[in-house]
Amino acid sequence: MAITLRQLSYFQALVEERHFGRAAKRVHISQPALSIQIRELEKELNAHLVERHTREVIITALGHEVSQRAQQILGQVDDLEYSMRWHGGLSGHLSIGIIPTIAPYLLPGALPVLQKHNPSLEVQVEEAHTEKVLADLVAGVLDVAVIALPSGQVDVLFEQALFEDRFVLAGSVEVLSALQKQTKAVSPDKLDPGQLLLLDEGHCLTDQALEACNLEHSSTLANLRASSLTTLCGLVASGFGLTFLPEISVEREYSASKGMTAIRFGGDQPSRTIGIVRRRLTPDDGWFTDVADIFRKTGEDLLHTARQIIP
Repeated sequence: MAITLRQLSYFQALVEERHFGRAAKRVHISQPALSIQIRELEKELNAHLVERHTREVIITALGHEVSQRAQQILGQVDDLEYSMRWHGGLSGHLSIGIIPTIAPYLLPGALPVLQKHNPSLEVQVEEAHTEKVLADLVAGVLDVAVIALPSGQVDVLFEQALFEDRFVLAGSVEVLSALQKQTKAVSPDKLDPGQLLLLDEGHCLTDQALEACNLEHSSTLANLRASSLTTLCGLVASGFGLTFLPEISVEREYSASKGMTAIRFGGDQPSRTIGIVRRRLTPDDGWFTDVADIFRKTGEDLLHTARQIIP
């Protein structure tokens, strides 16, 4: 018996598409070539796997059984290829998921180091909200994700903390000066919700800011919302309230938003834990540590600069 992995993969495409034309297009071969491969598979197994009809394909009972076995075999092959891809450290292709309140600040410093670490490394980046990034990581679309911990999925994901990213309070000089005249040590839970500008819902930074202020999503918050920290900083620089700014963003946002300044909160400063996650079953012979170290060092450099700008 000489069943090939190619035949099994073609058969799986046919099972899922239930149409020779669509299946052929999916695996990038002609329809006659696909039909020949399926007939060869049936010949090797001495069994009819499909019923050929004009508009669709019906999978026989034995065909369903073969499909289940084929899925297991192809999955094991994928796992083997994935394991070999990372054998000996960081190499090949790396897909990184990262959330929008981290990406603009860590990526410009981390990506060149990753490329220098291994010039042959092909890096792909997906920037999306936490929910989307984690879903793609679990599904195998991504290799790692850089997010604010916890992920909430420690049963399937391995988390590694990178650094603590504290929040500062940003606003115009006039607005912050007026606030500091009222109190020397500004506390998050004493802020006027009507002055607080936050990112659109879906950003975990918004939830973290609300938690620090003991607030909920409500109409008491300022009506102005934005999809990026850069837009928020532009608004508060123009006197439209206050916002929470992560330390890793300070260097970039200070230079981009003229007229904006920031102060530190008094007492325990609110923060978020930036971390990197991978699937627990993903083999790791050092590549994950390499990636984590690069992002950690990049973040620590940004924090050092931020603490010089805002002592």
